[in-house]
Amino acid sequence: MATLTPKENWMRIGYGKEPEWIPSWSMGMGGPGSPATMVMPSIMMPPGGGGFGGGAPGAAPPREWVDQWGVPYIANEETGFAGLPKPGAFILQDINDWEKVVKHPPYPDEFFTADWEAMAKKDLANIDRTQTNVLGMGGFMPFQQVIAFMGFTEGLCALMEEPDAVKDMLNYIADYYVPICERIVEYYKPDLVYLLDDTASKDYPFFSLEVYRDIFKPIYKRLTKTAFERGIPLVFHNCGCCEDFVPDMIDFGVHFWDPAQTKNDLLGIKAKYGDRLAICGGWDFIPPADRETTEEDIRSSVRAAIDKYAPGGAYSFCGGVLGKAGDFEKTMQMNGWAQDEVAKYGANYYKK
Repeated sequence: MATLTPKENWMRIGYGKEPEWIPSWSMGMGGPGSPATMVMPSIMMPPGGGGFGGGAPGAAPPREWVDQWGVPYIANEETGFAGLPKPGAFILQDINDWEKVVKHPPYPDEFFTADWEAMAKKDLANIDRTQTNVLGMGGFMPFQQVIAFMGFTEGLCALMEEPDAVKDMLNYIADYYVPICERIVEYYKPDLVYLLDDTASKDYPFFSLEVYRDIFKPIYKRLTKTAFERGIPLVFHNCGCCEDFVPDMIDFGVHFWDPAQTKNDLLGIKAKYGDRLAICGGWDFIPPADRETTEEDIRSSVRAAIDKYAPGGAYSFCGGVLGKAGDFEKTMQMNGWAQDEVAKYGANYYKK
């Protein structure tokens, strides 16, 4: 019988300890047994949500919208109804023109006068903090923001040709988000803070370690400074083969890394940083090319991932099957098998 709460079980892995059972991580979206529940100040959430996705998966028509920075997005069946910057519609052609194009969106009228303490109490009212960690999120994704404005070709060229202009633009954007991050830490008192930025492809980073340290790391540190000073651990979402950046991630307070994909040397990273960094991932399921995926394909691959990365602790399962475009029911079924196997196989893993 478990003696730890999901909250306590999760926190153990961030400090190199064995949990009672294998936790499963899914970007802190909450729910029964979730190790963390994400919160955003209600004052910053527009009616209808933030606009990621296109409604009912597999049924909604292509959907388009413009975000608060003026970037047009599109979601359709081919993207799994996740929003992507609209191809061919990038709003910034020359990084040196950023001041003409990039404008701070207005804060809500009451942002600076609101009773933040009362708002936090209301926003947290339905969260049982004895069972789940509160995961604060209020920043932005610096690299992905550059790409959203400019596209990959022009964005990557800007990093190399005009790094000072990129830094000026990102610091201008950070000026908008830092007060939000500070208020989340001050009034919501999160147990964890979430940072996201996908800086690598499947096989390689999109830029060098020198560019990372010169342009992006200072922005991450600005966004997380208040949390870092208070000893609040960070969860960092960074897809792809980004292992070059791991030492710097740890340097600015990251204790949990998702989705920690298998193109990285996860065993080597775990051996070196296991007491300081939890590997949340290790499961990049590739469906068979010559036949339909079976339940045993999913379950056996989950067990293999746990057997490979869980020994010694500092590990959480994290991953999902994308499935075929339009086949939402099958995709949900496969992910259900994966989560069920984590729960069953991982329940007594450390008691063997």
